[in-house]
Amino acid sequence: MTRITARPLTAEAFAPFGEVLAPKSATVRMINEGRCERHHALATVQRHGGEAIISIFRSQPVSLPYDCALLERHPLGSQAFMPLGPDAWLSVVAPDEGGRPGAPLAFLVPAGVGVNLRAGVWHGVLTPLDRAADFLVVDRDGEGTNLEEAHIAPVTIEA
Repeated sequence: MTRITARPLTAEAFAPFGEVLAPKSATVRMINEGRCERHHALATVQRHGGEAIISIFRSQPVSLPYDCALLERHPLGSQAFMPLGPDAWLSVVAPDEGGRPGAPLAFLVPAGVGVNLRAGVWHGVLTPLDRAADFLVVDRDGEGTNLEEAHIAPVTIEA
């Protein structure tokens, strides 16, 4: 079985797969009479003819080491995950290699930070660590097949 180490999430390392959803260190718009920072346009919703929808997903936890054997992708739209709780979580992604997932990478996502996966990016299922968690999810709803799943040789993810 292949073993990989979950790496810290950075915008640069995650860029091939999508955007990191966290307040920016610069380019903040002050709104609401100067009482609110707007960290504008952190990501783009890709929706290829469908509608952008907002949902809450409640996911059961895993603990590390974790064996990942299923990846999925959504070819018609991006998918953003923003945790609603105080815990870190795991984002597993993989490049596309001829319509199948390539070698997975795992990112340890800090509490209060989300990710926006680009349309067509292979990714693991929602993976909170150690306790159940809710996530605000922005993705696409509409006509067409927007889910592909791929079973892979299990990859053990370690801290």
